[in-house]
Amino acid sequence: MPKIKSLSNACKVSFSPDGPISEEALERVRALLDEIRPIDVGLDNEAQIARNWNSSTRQPNGRRGRNGANQFTSPIKYLHIHESESFSMGIFCMPPSSVIPLHNHPGMTVLSKLLYGKLHAESYDWIDIAEPTDQLQELAVRPAMLVKDREMSAPETTILYPNRGGNIHTFKAITPCALFDVLSPPYSAEKGRDCSYFRKSSVREPPAVLPSDINSSEVVWLEELEDHQPPEGFVVARGLYKGPVIRR
Repeated sequence: MPKIKSLSNACKVSFSPDGPISEEALERVRALLDEIRPIDVGLDNEAQIARNWNSSTRQPNGRRGRNGANQFTSPIKYLHIHESESFSMGIFCMPPSSVIPLHNHPGMTVLSKLLYGKLHAESYDWIDIAEPTDQLQELAVRPAMLVKDREMSAPETTILYPNRGGNIHTFKAITPCALFDVLSPPYSAEKGRDCSYFRKSSVREPPAVLPSDINSSEVVWLEELEDHQPPEGFVVARGLYKGPVIRR
C-alpha cells in the first residue's frame, strides 16, 4: 500500500471532528508522516531541484536583476490531497524567499513535515491576561510568547496544539521547500475555525500586567488583520497533486 494511503487510513481512525482521539493516536500518525518522502507524494523532481539549488540559481518564470534578486518569482502553490470533517492533508510548495505570513490554527492540532529544502520558522502562543484593561482592548493587541525562531531542514516533523507548541506561526523559505500539513479538525469558518492573520504591533508597552513567570523579552504584541484577510501581496496558487489519490 502506498505510504500516503497508510497515512490517510491512520488519520481516519485517529482523528475525530473534535481533533485527535488520544495522544497515542496522534503519535501513530506522526510516525507515519515521518516516513513520507517527496517521491511518495509526486514531488521527487522538485526535491531534486531543491537539492541542487543555490542562491545564484535562476528561478522558473524569473530573471536576475542588477542586485542579484529575482524580478519575477513563482507563487506559493498549495497541493490539496484530502479533506473530511475530521482532518485535511495538503502540501505548500514554496519558492526561495517566499513567506507564509503570521497566521493561526484556532482549535486545531497541526502536524507539519518539511519534505525537502530549508525554511525559517517563527511561532508564538497566546499569553492569557486575567483582567485586560479597557485601554488594552481599545488598542486591539494581544500578547504572545515566542516558541520557535529557527531554521528548519528537511526531513523534520513538528506538532502544534490548539493552545501550545506555536499555534501562531510564519514561514520564510530559504531554499525551494515543501511543507506537508495534516490538520485536525480542518479549517471551518462555520464552526469558528477560520484562519486569522496577524502583524506585530508598534505598541511598545501596552497597559497590561503579564504573569510573573513570563520573560518580557520573549513577548510580542500582535494585532489581527481585518476580516480574516491575509496581508496584501500574499498569493497562494492551486497546484496539481501528482501523488496517489486518496478516496473517501
